[in-house]
Amino acid sequence: MLVTIAASLGASLEEVAWAASLYYLLYGAMQPVWGTLSDKLGRVRVIRLSLVAVLVPGLVSAFAPNLTALVVGRALSGGLFAAIIPASLVYIGDTVPINARQRALADQLATSAVATALATAAAGLAAYLGYWRVAFAAPVLVSAALGLFLLSRLPEPEREVGAGPLARLGLAVRKPWAGLVVGLALVEGGVILGFLTYLAPALEYAGYSAAVSGLVVGLFGVATLGWTRLVRGVSERFGKHILLLAGGGLLALGYAAGAAGQNLVGISLAACLVGGGFAFMHSTLQTWATEVVPEARATVISFFAAALFVGSAIATFAAAPLAEAGSFGTLFALAALVAVPLTLSAGFARLRYDAREKS
Repeated sequence: MLVTIAASLGASLEEVAWAASLYYLLYGAMQPVWGTLSDKLGRVRVIRLSLVAVLVPGLVSAFAPNLTALVVGRALSGGLFAAIIPASLVYIGDTVPINARQRALADQLATSAVATALATAAAGLAAYLGYWRVAFAAPVLVSAALGLFLLSRLPEPEREVGAGPLARLGLAVRKPWAGLVVGLALVEGGVILGFLTYLAPALEYAGYSAAVSGLVVGLFGVATLGWTRLVRGVSERFGKHILLLAGGGLLALGYAAGAAGQNLVGISLAACLVGGGFAFMHSTLQTWATEVVPEARATVISFFAAALFVGSAIATFAAAPLAEAGSFGTLFALAALVAVPLTLSAGFARLRYDAREKS
């Protein structure tokens, strides 16, 4: 949609990329804030509050008369939507036993993948038909309805009465492994979500319509759904370091395919393989984040999610000049290169962590 929006508002692709960058930046920066509030107000209550409140900036984005209004609306939307993922992950951590947690998180990831696939395809079609604004209005209308009605019966997990926010932050900071997991999430966010932003613009730059580009990139969500089924099946048979190495390998191969050719075959293959990398690596890192400091789970998860999307914002912003110049091959090659040290670091670190836990 970025190309279509740029044409509609009379802006460059690099300028419109600010809307995506600031969305991810606020999405990430607000995670710790919402994590603290979920400890105070409750997981479900915070989710419902954000789903309803995002209606206002979402509609501002949909009816934005210029680039400034769009950027502000998207940034505020990101800050409000930021409540959902950490609260949901902590909800799973609060209610699901650790031996079944990766399967539950894989299911959560699969659900997100279906939504991503549908949203990407629908947004591409809306952009192709000249109704890109609908792609911003429809989600917030559905979100408000969910927050007001459908989530009203979701039970609130019991919250332990214990240390305050600063004390929990201190617990997390004193655990080097927690900092490592957050650091890995920062790089993962850049590699997966940041560079992923440019799969559709690469196709549009090559001459494909927004509808076709959206459908092709929607394969990311479909592939993630399929790969998460495999993750569920193998998560208890292989070590977590193997899952991380497999995920990172798929990421590198996916972006290498995108670098090799910005056409239907290359980008389709990239979307499918990056979806596999996301399924293996992200679900494993998420599980790690829920267990590394159990007594400060909400704090760690909120910083984990913050790092993920701040990393995405940094990568989206850093890659914008390459996209503006049409150098998508270089852009995806860079993503593939960054995926290699991420993969090796994550796999080796998890191997050491498991060895220390068993000793």
